[in-house]
Amino acid sequence: MINYLMQEAIFLMHDSLFKHIEIRTSEKLTDYEKEIISDAFAKKRMRKRQFFLQEGDVCKHLGFIVKGSSRMFSVDEKGHEHIIHFGLESWWLTDPESSIQLIPSRYFIEMLEDSELLVISLPDVYELRNKSRGFDLTFRALDKFSTIAMHKRIHAAIGMTAEERFSDLSSTYPEFLKRFPMNMIASYLGLSPETLSRVRKNAIRK
Repeated sequence: MINYLMQEAIFLMHDSLFKHIEIRTSEKLTDYEKEIISDAFAKKRMRKRQFFLQEGDVCKHLGFIVKGSSRMFSVDEKGHEHIIHFGLESWWLTDPESSIQLIPSRYFIEMLEDSELLVISLPDVYELRNKSRGFDLTFRALDKFSTIAMHKRIHAAIGMTAEERFSDLSSTYPEFLKRFPMNMIASYLGLSPETLSRVRKNAIRK
């Protein structure tokens, strides 16, 4: 009975990945694709404040968040943290620069809640992309999404006021405001906590 329940839990974790792939690609995965994807990904439980990646390490794995949340951030020479990305359910964890160039990462990826992940090594990612059309199409879509998101982040940093950044975040990722503390939101937006507090109060008055 215990083994059955464990197998059922593992299936449900992989099922969330299957649904993610099918939504991203608008294609139905075959039974064969589901089997090889399940075999390639390992289940991993991580505690709150545990690191998926630390600065100075080479990123050798890719993670898919089944349950939980994360942040990707750097620390400058003065010890100040700068959040680059947040992650929620059905989001991916990786440092593309480190994994592609095989260089030490400049970032930390930390879990912000007790989390359940599916993890795959990068060599297995490349092999799986050759075997599964659905998996390959997913990563083509992710590459495009990442490029667009990066350009939006750059535009926000250099072309948006504090009010515009907060408004854009509120409409694009409203769940961030529910799941993450305001000091982290301020870091993500490139604002001081005091400025974010003022902007939020003005937005509420409107």
